[in-house]
Amino acid sequence: MRQHEAMETRTTSLFVYGTLLNADLRIRLLGRRVETVPATLVGYARGQKRYFFVVRQEGANTEGALLLDLTESDFGILDDYEELPRLYTRARVTVLDAAGAELECWTYLPTDWAD
Repeated sequence: MRQHEAMETRTTSLFVYGTLLNADLRIRLLGRRVETVPATLVGYARGQKRYFFVVRQEGANTEGALLLDLTESDFGILDDYEELPRLYTRARVTVLDAAGAELECWTYLPTDWAD
């Protein structure tokens, strides 16, 4: 992957692992379909209290999806949905695509409520 492509992936893609896996919810929130590809967040375990969350855990993997080609407006809508900064923060992570290639992207990490 060329450096420009990696930067583009990082800044416009979002790894999701909970309710945002639901395509109907994404359409309702964003007003359009978003292209997705399967992805794995390595070194994080998925949990659920009232909401889904991921936490660092050696040897754990979280399966999910990468939402592609998101706009700044899309991120604003999704940040509001995820109640930033009260419930989650948005952080850069590296995920693996189905072919095992590393891709940089954003994901939502929980604030103190998941401890």
